[in-house]
This record gives sequence, structure tokens and C-alpha cells, in this order.
Amino acid sequence: MDHRHLLPNEIDLLVDGTAGVGLAPFRAHLDECNDCRARYDELRIVSEAVEAVPHFVPKLRFADSVMAGVQVAEPWHVGVTESAKRLVPTSRPVRMLGLAGASIVAVAVSGTAAWLALRGDLAGWVLDLVVDRGREGIVAGASAVASGALGADGAATLANGGAPTIAILAAVLTVTAIGALLAFRRLAATAAAKRS
Repeated sequence: MDHRHLLPNEIDLLVDGTAGVGLAPFRAHLDECNDCRARYDELRIVSEAVEAVPHFVPKLRFADSVMAGVQVAEPWHVGVTESAKRLVPTSRPVRMLGLAGASIVAVAVSGTAAWLALRGDLAGWVLDLVVDRGREGIVAGASAVASGALGADGAATLANGGAPTIAILAAVLTVTAIGALLAFRRLAATAAAKRS
């Protein structure tokens, strides 16, 4: 204790008047060190001034009015949990009916998944069917877009031209879409500037 000054938390313990066996060396140090005694006296004066300030009781709804202005970030899982709680019915019979319905749906979905898993050939056939129908729909849609944009002759040329023609058409459509997007943004910015 002879070679160092008291730390701030040690001086706080002395000012607070905490009773303890370990404080005797601190008090002895205060008697010997003028710097620590000066800091102790300053802190004691501030502490006494704070204690002299009258204590006020806040208004009844003070905390609610303060928290109304505070924006609290809520984790996503809390929001999902609260939304799910609002969907659960409050009456017991309706909850039981909902539980029974959810159980029936869960059993039906699980049974269908198990049946499809055991029938791999059927699942493969369904997957092929979905992929073929999707591909046909995409090709028909692209053909309709090409016919509309290029005319019947241009669509026929596109169909016969192969991949390079499709790449050129895709580039043209991409540039056109980007140009239209930029034009709409410019138009929206001009309209917003005129409103303000």
C-alpha cells in the first residue's frame, strides 16, 4: 500500500462507508497520502451533494410515455412466436378442433411422402412430367415473346438460327429492360422532385 495511490473503486468504497476488514489499509493510506485524501474529499463532497438533492417520484405513466418513444429492435424469432400465439384460439374446444385438423393434415402429408418414397419409379415419373411440362411452357412463352417482338418471320429465323441468335436476342432484351428500368427511375425521381 505504501508505493501506490488508491484506485477509484477503492476510494468509492471508502466514500460509501462500506464496512469491511479490507478497508483498514485504505483508511491508513488516506492518512499518509495527500493526493488520495484530496480525491477522497472531492468525491465525498459530490456524494453528499447528490444525497442532498430532493427525491422526486415520477408521474404514474412516465415509463410508458418514455418507452412509447423508444424504438426497440425485436429479434425475428420473437415476432414469429408472437404471431403464432395470436393464431392459436383461446377457447379449448376450438383449440382441440384445430389440433385434430392439423394432425390429420400432418398424417396425410407424411403418408403421401412415405408412399412416394417407397414408389421411387412413380416419383421419378412425376418429376419428369413436371420438368417436361415446365420446359414446354417456357419454350411456348419464349416463342410467343419472340413472335410478338420480331414477328412471325423473325421468330422462324430465331428458331432456325440456334444458340448465337438466342444469345443476341437475350442481350437485346436485357439492354431494353435495363433501359426501361432506368427511364422509369428517372421519371419517378422527376415526379418526386416536382411534388416537393
